[in-house]
Amino acid sequence: MADVPVGIGSSGGASMPLEVYKSIHSRSSESIDECGITLACNVLRKAHSNSVQILCLASLSDLAVLLKEHEELFISKVKEVVVMGGLLPIDIGDRLLPDTAYNNNCDMEAARFVYQSCQELSVPTVTLSRWTAYGCPVRPELLDELAKTKHMVATNIRKKSKESIDQLWKKVVLPPDDPEREKLPSRCDAKWFYQTFIGKEVPSEMPTSVWDEVEKLNMYDPLAVLICVSSYRSSHFRCKEKFVNGVSHLVVGVCEEENGIRNRSALFHEYSTLFLYAMQASLYEPEIHLSCSFDAVTSKRSALMNRAA
Repeated sequence: MADVPVGIGSSGGASMPLEVYKSIHSRSSESIDECGITLACNVLRKAHSNSVQILCLASLSDLAVLLKEHEELFISKVKEVVVMGGLLPIDIGDRLLPDTAYNNNCDMEAARFVYQSCQELSVPTVTLSRWTAYGCPVRPELLDELAKTKHMVATNIRKKSKESIDQLWKKVVLPPDDPEREKLPSRCDAKWFYQTFIGKEVPSEMPTSVWDEVEKLNMYDPLAVLICVSSYRSSHFRCKEKFVNGVSHLVVGVCEEENGIRNRSALFHEYSTLFLYAMQASLYEPEIHLSCSFDAVTSKRSALMNRAA
């Protein structure tokens, strides 16, 4: 995928050095643009009117800059902004307001600006919340199944997932005001971690590594990608709608009880199959069947599947 354009963005509001994903397979590419905003503008200028869908999986800092500096271009070319984040209850007030989701918290000023601007400029938004991700997690065994393809991305995902979970654990056990927590919301403490990823109460003796205990992993980004495809959106998700200035804005997962998932088993099968197909297709490997079902790969304690912090 060396020919896929990639633009380098900002720190996203981070005040400390960023955790950079490293890979022994990485290499330089002429397709890397030193300025992500410049690349975004070039893409928008070449696009048809009202045709571009923007997917935001992290801080909204760069999107806020794009909106501030290139508002007319944004309005003319963007048909929808999809955000992996969260909103305050949509039945309160006449506007959408970002909540304390991690991606919003990274740069709350930018998050507020993006939502306010999209509503004022009549650009539709779709927001996928953590409640949806909590509603359809997987067990780490799925990563083992994908790694059987021997695809370098699959093996790296498994390796980095363990590292990320352990890094998150080290942050949640710190005091709420510790700068090493970065932008992690105060609600994300040890109790939240155990409920979200392990499904039981916090032990009296805190472990240094928790990977072997993890029962559930949340598929935030893959679910957000699926939301961008209209057929997947209508098949697997229930959206709540709020009209602002006559424009429809959608929210998937408004609370723990309404996580926006139509059929958890069908959704799991959809994205796990897509994962496997993507690995196989890029390697031209013969078909590999998943040896584990939804019930086997997801948490054995089904009553805990929809628990959230």
